[in-house]
Amino acid sequence: MTRTAVVTGASSGIGAAVARRLAKDGFDTVLVARRGELVQRVAEETGGRAEAVDIADADAVRALAERIDSCDILVNNAGGALGADPVSGADPGHWQHMYAVNVLGTLHVTQALLPLLRRSAGTVVNVTSTAAFVNYETGGGYSAAKHAQHAMTETMRLELCGEPVRVVEVAPGMVHTEGFALNRFHGDGERAAAVYAGVDRPLSAEDVAECVSFAVGLPQHVNIDQLVVRPLAQAAQHKIHRGGLFAG
Repeated sequence: MTRTAVVTGASSGIGAAVARRLAKDGFDTVLVARRGELVQRVAEETGGRAEAVDIADADAVRALAERIDSCDILVNNAGGALGADPVSGADPGHWQHMYAVNVLGTLHVTQALLPLLRRSAGTVVNVTSTAAFVNYETGGGYSAAKHAQHAMTETMRLELCGEPVRVVEVAPGMVHTEGFALNRFHGDGERAAAVYAGVDRPLSAEDVAECVSFAVGLPQHVNIDQLVVRPLAQAAQHKIHRGGLFAG
């Protein structure tokens, strides 16, 4: 029996990598993203189905759910950071945007698809961040949104206890994708590149996709509550080795 995986934020980066990996694992994939043309390309590549939907729009998400017949895996990946200013000078609009996508978007999609997940004894995977646990300067808005997403994930697991739905959190540290830092710094390529300067092999989107594949591929009674994954060069949020390659 073919299983269906719904992946949000699937037009690029981690979301696209997860869609590719789950398609390789044999899932029918539904790829959800705001950017219709880009998500359509990934869908054609993976043999999946593209849905151009803004998950911050609750009505659009409800309409999406009506077009989906089954859901075995839901990967809430859509999110991202916007701005890197201290709290004292932060743009409230940036904070609202991050909360709308990372938190309310995850809420909208999960609520809409939970009936299908209950029916299939499915799995919800929320892709958060190590910023969900540790704060850092100029990251207040993003960290606040990811803390909220983490709290939602943990609460869902408690509320669904006794039901056949797994709730998994995958929390990546430093991941180098084509758009994350560039979007955060409003297209400033120099500032975006500085984030990864001198770091030996930050995580790739494919690394995170492997973690998602592992978590959902375990027997149904095995739940990975929280999987924190960082590159070897990042021992903690504030401890990053820069300036050379590791031996081996």
